[in-house]
Amino acid sequence: MKFGFDIDDTLINLREYAFHYYQKQLNKPVDLAVFHELNRVEIHEAFGLSDEEGKNMWNRSLEFLYFTDCPLYADALDLLKQLESDGHEIYYITSRPIAFTEKTFNWMVEQGFPIARENFFCGMKDSEKVDIIKSLQLDYYFDDKPAVLNTLTGESVTVIVKDQSYNRHLDLPRVKNWDELGDLINSELK
Repeated sequence: MKFGFDIDDTLINLREYAFHYYQKQLNKPVDLAVFHELNRVEIHEAFGLSDEEGKNMWNRSLEFLYFTDCPLYADALDLLKQLESDGHEIYYITSRPIAFTEKTFNWMVEQGFPIARENFFCGMKDSEKVDIIKSLQLDYYFDDKPAVLNTLTGESVTVIVKDQSYNRHLDLPRVKNWDELGDLINSELK
């Protein structure tokens, strides 16, 4: 089977990592509960930043956020390795800026992700992911962003949502953690 995965906030906990980083950079403690209630992908409102200020801070922070110590979600790497070991094809489809393509690929190799260059796609807009997913004829695709997931409605791929506060309105199969995802995949494959 063919499995496709988004990276940020699907495989790695990027937004929460950024939330802690913003606290330090802005010297502004904000309770983590505020983060878990955000109904947007963007986190800047929790710090009193305008959309423009938030976009600027995010763009200035990308290099640090993407390539330092952003944690993987527990058990994500183990599940991907299991899928590869079981003979499934794994694809990564990320909307990270194209300028970060090589560095992202190398970072994933360093983290131990089972990754092949020909199965790694980076640098498209969220709305363009659907074209890649369709061309790959994926069986399963995992993502967190409503803007991406909504483009896949009616497609043949089984879409599974990585649960986040900003996507709970979506009526799609979802998992909160990678243990659940492993159980779901294993039950579907039997």
